[in-house]
Amino acid sequence: MQVKKKVFFKTFGCRTNIYDSQVMMSSMADYEVTENEGEADAIVINSCTVTNGADTHVRSYISGVEKSQSGAKLFLTGCGAHTKGESLLKEGRIHGVFGQSEKEKIDTLLKKEQPFYDPGDLNHIDDVIVDDFVGKSRAFIKIQEGCNFRCSYCIIPFVRGDARSMSEEKILEQIQRLALNGFGEFILTGTNVGSYGQDTKTSLAKLMKKMSQIRGVRRIRLGSVEPIQITDEFKEILGELWMEKHMHIALQHTSPTMLKLMNRRNVYKQDRELFELLADKGYAIGTDFITGHPGESEELWLEGMRNARDLPLTHLHAFTYSKRDGTPSSTMKPEVNGKIAKQRLHEIQDLIDIKNYEFRKAVTGELEVLVESQNNGLYHGFDQYFNKIIIDSKEDLIGNWVTVSDYSVKEECNYAQL
Repeated sequence: MQVKKKVFFKTFGCRTNIYDSQVMMSSMADYEVTENEGEADAIVINSCTVTNGADTHVRSYISGVEKSQSGAKLFLTGCGAHTKGESLLKEGRIHGVFGQSEKEKIDTLLKKEQPFYDPGDLNHIDDVIVDDFVGKSRAFIKIQEGCNFRCSYCIIPFVRGDARSMSEEKILEQIQRLALNGFGEFILTGTNVGSYGQDTKTSLAKLMKKMSQIRGVRRIRLGSVEPIQITDEFKEILGELWMEKHMHIALQHTSPTMLKLMNRRNVYKQDRELFELLADKGYAIGTDFITGHPGESEELWLEGMRNARDLPLTHLHAFTYSKRDGTPSSTMKPEVNGKIAKQRLHEIQDLIDIKNYEFRKAVTGELEVLVESQNNGLYHGFDQYFNKIIIDSKEDLIGNWVTVSDYSVKEECNYAQL
């Protein structure tokens, strides 16, 4: 019997990429997935290109593999395939480059003897059913692809295409299969999750209600949504027990002038009203924030920080501005010194860390925790507010749901003994 060649998947970036890697793993018949990079005959790099840093991570990873002289063939996919694929192929550092739309043909692509570049189609919609997630206790469900927004700093619409929704029937079938396989938490992901259903005459709230009726679905979590996508219909499901009590709502800034420069559709005054409504309903709230975008003067930064202090924020995904060629922001002036941008990043991170600590201290009641991993004999998981908790237990808790009523709140995270 012929031994199957082994493939290692190295996934960078967002949850959409995690899902896409899983689609590739599910689509392979002639190869075997390995979680040990050293024994791989081929390595598929599912790349991210949202910032220069993301590109650098991918290049560094390729350099590391080259140094190891493992002899594994390298293949590049993901968003970086569209921006850096051709140059890496020309440099002979990659054997093959393929776009996200080609991922189901993974068996055929891995067999290609000659180097190749196949960027694929930016209008593609997945119709694969994923019924397992290798090495995960939560399931990521991609419900849409692409984005119709044109924020001035963002390259993603150019590498992921315009917004298009997956088939509701396929999404629900996938959740049914995953629930039967023991998954209880589902994370809805995509390039712009909140736009789901706009092209198919349905909505995110309707989809989530249908998901919640599937046996075994215990918690539903959303990727990032835009403030204007929290409709009245969506507000009606905020009290449901299956909703994770954490929402990630992308602001990118809190200064009205900066939001205009970034060509954002959100308005700070309305953002604040929405965040206060969510906080009143007991939600933890995360956001995205960019520091150092061209035009961010000291005055506008201070205004942004004042406004951020007034928001009931608990989580933050912040990064310094990264120039992407071809975007409107890349030619805007005045530019902000990188050192200042980094300093501002730390300022806002420190602010939200304090807010998160205060939030955790104020929480009353039990925490519903899905235990995901073990490290040095301690179990790590996330509660319904998407706050990390470390649990000391003699039992094997991996993949289990545990209810924690007695725990201590430390600055870095919560701790419990069971």
